[in-house]
Amino acid sequence: MGRNTRKRRTPLAAKVVAGAAALAVGGGGLVWANFHASAHEEGPAHHRTRSAAAQVATIDCPDVGQQLSGVPDRARGEVDGELATMDSQITEAYQRLATTRRAQAGDPQFVQNTILGPLKDRRKAIIDRIQLEIDRAGGRADDNLDQLAGCQGRPAEQPQNGDGQNGDGQNGDGQNGDGQDGGQNQDDNGNGAAGPVADDFIDINDVEPNSRDSENGLAANGDGGSTGTFTTDCGVNENNLFNSDNLIAAPGVDNGAHHVHDYVGNQDNDAFSSDEDLANADTSCRNQGDRSTYYWPVLRLQDGTEEFDANELGGGAEGNVGRILKPAQAELKFVGNQQGDVVAMPKFLRIITGDAKSFTNGDANANSSWSCTGFEDRQVTDKYPLCPEGSQVVRTSNFQSCWDGQNIDSANHRDHMAFVQEDGGCPNGFQAIPQLQVRLVYDIPTPTVENGQVRNPYAVDSFPEQLHKPITDHNDFINVMDEDLMNEVVDCINSGEDCQ
Repeated sequence: MGRNTRKRRTPLAAKVVAGAAALAVGGGGLVWANFHASAHEEGPAHHRTRSAAAQVATIDCPDVGQQLSGVPDRARGEVDGELATMDSQITEAYQRLATTRRAQAGDPQFVQNTILGPLKDRRKAIIDRIQLEIDRAGGRADDNLDQLAGCQGRPAEQPQNGDGQNGDGQNGDGQNGDGQDGGQNQDDNGNGAAGPVADDFIDINDVEPNSRDSENGLAANGDGGSTGTFTTDCGVNENNLFNSDNLIAAPGVDNGAHHVHDYVGNQDNDAFSSDEDLANADTSCRNQGDRSTYYWPVLRLQDGTEEFDANELGGGAEGNVGRILKPAQAELKFVGNQQGDVVAMPKFLRIITGDAKSFTNGDANANSSWSCTGFEDRQVTDKYPLCPEGSQVVRTSNFQSCWDGQNIDSANHRDHMAFVQEDGGCPNGFQAIPQLQVRLVYDIPTPTVENGQVRNPYAVDSFPEQLHKPITDHNDFINVMDEDLMNEVVDCINSGEDCQ
């Protein structure tokens, strides 16, 4: 499977990560050191005891980008670049964590002294530069950003404390370490401790109907207000357009996502695409007036397949291994608002929904959900579903649908957008726009889970330190509809019609 690329520049940080990643690559897949230096099994997985010397499963760093606000426009490019460098630093530190398990077992201070301490120093230097860039551009940098420099090691069985960590399964039930230990020693699906593990999966029959408690995931429209819909057909990435960039969060940075995206719609998507590039690009959408870009992290089946990116950053060199699975269906639908009419989206509006770092950030911004065809009244955010024979895996993302009326983006790529409130209306100062709903359907062989192990699992591509957790799923959109088409979308929704 190929991909579309253009001549790209690679920042120094990415080259450093490439060197670290090369240490872990062998035989077409990652040869990660085991997360647990020793494990003694005593009956069921829940009763295993572990070596106290090697309990750290991943690296948990405060998300500096989500704390930024008030960044002047002329500083945003530089700030986004600095944030992308921080992501690369975390990737490098995680790979060092994963490849030094023997040293960690012999020295309880190894992780702190050799990995976390130096990482804090490097992050502090970048935070200082971010503050300087904001101040130079006429803004006022937050003096408290320095408090976000330090990272911590996160044990596999320890739930994250703090806001948003007590919901949707992030309470320890699914993170108790089952499968995060010696069970992955011999048959590790190609990426060792990078996951997923048995506890990341759930039989769809064990999910309670209508139990998902997340207003973020609710559809914006209902029986009242603007009840029409507009569906755009942009295919399922038949053109094999893949890359590990993120034009919204890391513009101008090669491999800014550290995982691979599927793209439908706009065909000129990489980190270096300008708004002009997007406006003049080809589109895979049936309606040629829709040059919007719709993209999401790929799903992979960890069956030993070597993809085109098996040894590349964003792919196998960062733990994203196995066969890329294209959706059998990609349904892109815009709906209305419960309280009233919607207004047109501005051209080049950018929206990110979900959070690629939810495993360490907490679930405050987690939004995408998982289900199976025939069971879509059962939605789960923090588990991959095991679907019965004849049923397909479903990924759903319902985007924020309230816009601040002024900005097409914001410093943290979130503040210019909001979800509807409990009554279906928008917060004060925000206007209702058409809500994008993305429903992706996949034909995936159901993984086998036995004795605390999962065989041939599927998983969403992720930042390495996020361990391919399902809660990290997310979706991205840039509106590049022409004015006539956007007006048609608004008219259909406000008049209660179903158009396409």
